[in-house]
Amino acid sequence: MRALQMTGPQQPFELREVAQPDPRPGQVLVKVGGAGACHSDLHLKEWPGEMLELLGFSLPFTVGHENAGWVEAVGDGVHGLEVGQPVAVYGPWGCGRCWNCRQSRENYCEAPGEHGGMGGGLGIDGGMAEYLLVPSPRLLVPIGDLDPAVAAPLGDAALTPYHGIKRSLHKLRAGSSAVVIGVGGLGHMAVELLRELSPARIIAVDIDEAKLRLASDLGAHETMLSDGHAAEAIKTMTAGQGAELVLDVVGNDATLPLAAAVTRVQGDLTILGIGGGTLPVSFFGVPYEASVQTTYWGSTTELMEVLDLARSGRISARVSTHPLEDAPRVYDLLEKGEIEGRAVITPNA
Repeated sequence: MRALQMTGPQQPFELREVAQPDPRPGQVLVKVGGAGACHSDLHLKEWPGEMLELLGFSLPFTVGHENAGWVEAVGDGVHGLEVGQPVAVYGPWGCGRCWNCRQSRENYCEAPGEHGGMGGGLGIDGGMAEYLLVPSPRLLVPIGDLDPAVAAPLGDAALTPYHGIKRSLHKLRAGSSAVVIGVGGLGHMAVELLRELSPARIIAVDIDEAKLRLASDLGAHETMLSDGHAAEAIKTMTAGQGAELVLDVVGNDATLPLAAAVTRVQGDLTILGIGGGTLPVSFFGVPYEASVQTTYWGSTTELMEVLDLARSGRISARVSTHPLEDAPRVYDLLEKGEIEGRAVITPNA
């Protein structure tokens, strides 16, 4: 079968012919209907070999960590799944036995790396291939009548901001504000989720006018270019106080100072982007009692909630679909910032 693989550190992804896997006892083979192209994959491609080795990644492996499709075959001992059943694949693969895993939080597994990586597409063969081998049925969530190409990006692009927003909902009262910095794959879902989950005024910030128009279409109340005037403008909009929640979906050295500048006293600054920036924290570096945190994905039960929101029509990823042979070009466009919403690769369209 064909697969888009990472073959070496800091090398372009490569379309290759690989053997189709067969499920062993306890495993499930998924026929891939959609695999999201995430900006995190570009960061992964940039990592040096020492970083990949530290994380326990073995090369080559198939990329693609946002996946959905149909059950193709099951190994011995697997029950409760039917061949042809549409499913989403939960991205982070933990041990399944520790305290966090038992609470459905495999994203914070206490013994990560048991499978040889962090999940499908993250050191282990992922979904940019015709078939994906999943180590356990517990990592699959039924999607009902959702198109797998639409459901796939919800596993990260929606789940990650959903988790980040949900932990701060108690602060998003009527009259509050929430800032989303970066309206890409995760950011455009963050705008939709804030619209559906909270009464907060949503302020979207980006360097691209087209992405700001998308944010407005999706429910942002205010949009602005990320420039030298953005912080002052947001403080003016919030009566000089700043926002109760700031989601930095970029996380680089240009966005983190802005995020800190527009967080209010006792607000939450949540960093979702892995842009490699650094935020100095000191007594006067952030507002009083402001919380600064990073997050990683969300739980399996939160993925179920996200899929329920999508099935009810309350959220919908802005998706463009592309055949597997176009995947290298899609990543080139993503690197140039020319993808609106989420590009999804459909190996079995």
